[in-house]
Amino acid sequence: MLQGAIAGLAAGGLYAVLGVCLTLMSRLVRVVNFAQAATGMFGAFTAVWFVREIRLPIWLGSVLGVLVAGLLAAAIGFIAATWLSEASTTTRSAMTVGPLLLLISMSFILFGNKPQPFTPIIAGPAFSFGGVVISQVTVATVAMAIVTAIVVRIVLRRTRVGTQLRALSERPTTAELLGIRSRPLSIAVWFVTGVISAIAIMIVAPSQSNDATSLAMLIVPAAAAALLGGFRRLDLAVVGGVVLGVLGGLVAQIDEVALVRNFLPFLFIVVLLLWTQRKEVWDAAR
Repeated sequence: MLQGAIAGLAAGGLYAVLGVCLTLMSRLVRVVNFAQAATGMFGAFTAVWFVREIRLPIWLGSVLGVLVAGLLAAAIGFIAATWLSEASTTTRSAMTVGPLLLLISMSFILFGNKPQPFTPIIAGPAFSFGGVVISQVTVATVAMAIVTAIVVRIVLRRTRVGTQLRALSERPTTAELLGIRSRPLSIAVWFVTGVISAIAIMIVAPSQSNDATSLAMLIVPAAAAALLGGFRRLDLAVVGGVVLGVLGGLVAQIDEVALVRNFLPFLFIVVLLLWTQRKEVWDAAR
């Protein structure tokens, strides 16, 4: 059981990183970005193409792939900040479904519909715990989720840019009247989250199902992780991702319920929604 739980940590770290990005987007630019994982997937596939077809070194191909993911995310952010700046969160979130489907389709056209031959950026064991070997990928993804959440919190609370971002998210009209330029800041948030998503996916992809659809649909467990914190709390998004990954690893160890692993994020979301709505349901029942 311990081996299964630890085996799920690498995926859990990836869910946590993407969950932190979703939470950051929701808090600062009022959008649930359904294309979050898809931009990372496309950047990772582009990196593989650079390495295989252009014969670039892995590090250079990876850097270019990360930049492509960031620029794609920034392009989506430009659309949201330019033409949907006054739209509701629901409308802005629905808009991101289009890029999600577009990026999956483009990946099929440009890279084919088969899993990509990723070269591991990080590989090998990190240390052992209870007789179970913990990989460097597991350590890297979990650490990346925690560090990202901490750095974002510090930036938001202790820097001038963070203060401006919080002002834009809480009082956008007042902030703009005070001279804070909302569009560049919003696009920068999109770019940074695109870069973070691509890096996390590149690290984990060699050890996971790495076809375009599987990677793009990582948005589901990531949304489940972010939902634990109500798309507001970064720490709970990290916890949610890790717990979801560990549960997935445990369930995969039990043959009778192994198939449930594929539905765990949906069950997680349903349970959380029912729990958060319990007061309204009970009040209505009275």
